[in-house]
Amino acid sequence: MNTGNHRRDANGRPACKTAKQRLKTMTGDELINASKKYLMNTYNRFPVALTKGRGTQVFDIDGRKYLDFMAGIAVNNLGHCHPKVTVAIQKQAQRLLHVSNYFQIEQQTTLARLLVENSFADKVFFCNSGAEANEAAIKLARRWSKEKHGPHKHGIITALQSFHGRTLGAITATGQEKFHKGFEPLVPGFSYVPFGDASALEAAVTDDTCAILLEPIQGEGGVIVPPADYFRKVRRLCDEKKLVLIFDEVQTGMGRTGKLFAYEQFGITPDIMTLAKALGNGVPIGATLATDEVATGFVPGTHASTFGGNPLVCAAAIATIETILEDGLVLENCRRMGAYFTKQLHALKKKHPIIREIRGMGLLLGLLLDGEGAGIVGKCLDAGVIINCTSGNVLRFVPPLTVTEQEIDEVIGTLDEVLKGAA
Repeated sequence: MNTGNHRRDANGRPACKTAKQRLKTMTGDELINASKKYLMNTYNRFPVALTKGRGTQVFDIDGRKYLDFMAGIAVNNLGHCHPKVTVAIQKQAQRLLHVSNYFQIEQQTTLARLLVENSFADKVFFCNSGAEANEAAIKLARRWSKEKHGPHKHGIITALQSFHGRTLGAITATGQEKFHKGFEPLVPGFSYVPFGDASALEAAVTDDTCAILLEPIQGEGGVIVPPADYFRKVRRLCDEKKLVLIFDEVQTGMGRTGKLFAYEQFGITPDIMTLAKALGNGVPIGATLATDEVATGFVPGTHASTFGGNPLVCAAAIATIETILEDGLVLENCRRMGAYFTKQLHALKKKHPIIREIRGMGLLLGLLLDGEGAGIVGKCLDAGVIINCTSGNVLRFVPPLTVTEQEIDEVIGTLDEVLKGAA
């Protein structure tokens, strides 16, 4: 039933403005109020409406500038509105936006080839998000294992404090009860062990286990890096027990740790890897990569995605990957700025007892606090710096990989002032 009180013109028709007209006439407060009125309450949104950006800088509807060290939550790895990605989107939008996957798609095949030639994988499936990529990985691992090793093979072990997405399968895989509440019954067959504990992982394997699903570095769980030998032990366990090893690289992939993919940092390869976030530098695209052997678990009719890998998003992703690969300075800058940022955070730790630990790798960094971090995030925002807090007490920093020392120094200076007030 439509009970809305909508304005009408003199002829009785709805009086509508275009979105562009509305934005031109709205102030920041008006947009915030309209957001509360029309959108479902699924986010604790900041009272800021961002309308444009370039590189590491973004601007709100009232013209105020911010340094963005959240980058859309590790999405804009090349910064906002990178010229090569922007031009690729513009050109493709003028040519072809979408066709069904019943047809050959040039951009999709080109992107798949780029991913395969620069990773362990042989085959790629495209979708629209990280959660969808993880759903595909879960389905692929189960179906391949059942066909290869018997119908009882369905169990998947994940880590406590993990995060794998918001769909029903992905939140079941997520090892945090707060994400499960209200959505029971969850998908059967999942179990959880402490992250970084190879002995606990081995003890959890049963005859029904088919796969192990892990993040190389836990992002939402508090920017947690496992012990150096952990993944070698995990890979060995999977080989011995004939299990599928799935790496969720939705947040760590596309250069975030200083390598194109985080698995390269640990000296092993998974059987399946999931990507999203930074793959298209801002356009919604996800991917599930697998070896030739495991990829045989999918045949026509077993999995699909209407919009997955359409020409527009693939054009953006091609431009993103080519920029990272062709310009070695992007990954080099990530490693160099990651080391510089880490050094500055350690210096900050010496000044502020509230800081307990520095975590992370590359430009995925976390500051463990002795107390809640939400208030500090808010004060940084007031000072023109965008960061976020995960796991309640970990400040997370995921700036564009193109960030500069000057921008890092500005953020460190802001944090210094905010933490003085928090003492």
